[in-house]
Amino acid sequence: MKRIVVVRHAKAVPYGYDDDFHRDLIDRGINDAEMVSHACKTRGIIPDLIMSSPATRAIKTARIFADTLNFDENQIIENIDLYAGITTREFIEIIHELPGEAGTVYFFGHNPYIFTFANNLLKHFSQDMPTCAVVSINFGISKWKDVEIRSGDSEFRITPRMLK
Repeated sequence: MKRIVVVRHAKAVPYGYDDDFHRDLIDRGINDAEMVSHACKTRGIIPDLIMSSPATRAIKTARIFADTLNFDENQIIENIDLYAGITTREFIEIIHELPGEAGTVYFFGHNPYIFTFANNLLKHFSQDMPTCAVVSINFGISKWKDVEIRSGDSEFRITPRMLK
């Protein structure tokens, strides 16, 4: 089995869109990321690999999760495509190139792309992706190259509101 965990970055400052890439997390975002990452840890969803948009709010969210999940933050792979925007087909191409030994991979990014990836990877998905939402997607396969559109099963979805 292979598992993809898609995470929308935590709550960021509501201004600074002229320099969107560098928008930082607010205290609520930091707290939400800590809370949601602990919920993932409680469920035993530990990453073998983490890939993140390099935008400040996404990479900081990824680092909070890495700290909680005992993943070396220096091993986080930054991928500008997770910020700049890619199609689901291009996202699947990234998945197809993942190392075979990785069983669980976390991806940190932005809407609308994170929602689109969850929506298009899952057989059925009709929920939203607020900030710091997590969707875990299981694939009944042994090789990443076998991931296809609408072939995943939802393991769980967590939002900060669900934990408060």
